[in-house]
Amino acid sequence: MTGWELVAVCAAGVVAGAINAVVGSGSLITFPTLVAIGIDPVTANVSNTIGLVPGSFSGAYGYRPELLGQRDRLLRLGAASATGALIGGILLLFLDPDIFEIIVVALIALACVLVVAQPWINRWLADRREHAHPHGGLELWLGVLAAGVYGGYFGAAQGVLLIGLLGSFLDDHLQRVNAAKNVLALIVNLVAATLFVLVAEVDWQAVAGVGLGAVAGGFLGARVGRRIPAPVLRGVIVCVGIAAIIVLVYG
Repeated sequence: MTGWELVAVCAAGVVAGAINAVVGSGSLITFPTLVAIGIDPVTANVSNTIGLVPGSFSGAYGYRPELLGQRDRLLRLGAASATGALIGGILLLFLDPDIFEIIVVALIALACVLVVAQPWINRWLADRREHAHPHGGLELWLGVLAAGVYGGYFGAAQGVLLIGLLGSFLDDHLQRVNAAKNVLALIVNLVAATLFVLVAEVDWQAVAGVGLGAVAGGFLGARVGRRIPAPVLRGVIVCVGIAAIIVLVYG
């Protein structure tokens, strides 16, 4: 990796860390960047997941006031996230890499759709909030498990999925829902990253670049990320996602 490539990866990490703290879809920035500098998609995905762990922690830490009183909830749902992440990570490592390159295009497209649809998702959540269960239930646990599988396999926009699930099933303020989302995403990334460190091929330069940037971006997102105009943020994410699809399909 050249010096300029490392700078580009660090910059992508900053943006991804900030986006993940606010909503979650930062991998649509870092993953395409790693692929663009010549890292094969599976190794890029593995290295990206490991690199985003510090940023996930800083984003969750920045929301600690909103986490007060959510301990029991997060212990229950965190078990679902951890289990799902382990399943997703195993699928990534043991499925044919050619299958991943096909599936990841569909997952990036899905992530872009989720990012674009988020305003409508938020309105739907607002309509449901008065009927939501204060602690969720089995349906929420299973949904978080499925989101964990998705996140362990390919994490882009897992935060959007989690916000949709938590907002639908919990009777709580959206900022507290977002804080819980950050913790669950951290658990998914941490479990998958631990698995990858033990058994997968890792590009540690990529991990370092993404990690350094993501730590700064996580704190930035938790503090000032809410000031970024949402349409601008969504537009950037979707453009990067489309570029990633083009790179993966046409090489």
